Amino acid sequence: QVQLVESGGGLVQAGGSLRLSCAASGRTFSRYAMGWFRQAPGKEREFVAAITWSGNSRYSTDSVKGRFTISRDNAKNTVYLQMNSLKPEDTAVYYCAADRSSAGTNRVYDYDYWGQGTQVTVSS
Repeated sequence: QVQLVESGGGLVQAGGSLRLSCAASGRTFSRYAMGWFRQAPGKEREFVAAITWSGNSRYSTDSVKGRFTISRDNAKNTVYLQMNSLKPEDTAVYYCAADRSSAGTNRVYDYDYWGQGTQVTVSS
């Protein structure tokens, strides 16, 4: 069992930056691929970025490439999402998720554990 707790969300102006953190419980954190997803009001949850268990491979959706970076620190059981050049369309609740297969995919149903989410609001 893995418990995930996100933090770092907030209100920021367009062009600003935020760093989200996701702290995981459990000794097997390093075996999981981790992902970040987001969900805006009235929309489906969508993939943002993923990272494999080793951190050697990372993936992100096209709309955030060049602006968002996913990383992890297995010694701290934490995964991060650095978000730069934020846009109003990035406004959403951001969720981190853990994938026991360690592959790291862009599919919601591949992930086994989810955090409660943290709100990110970008004003224009």
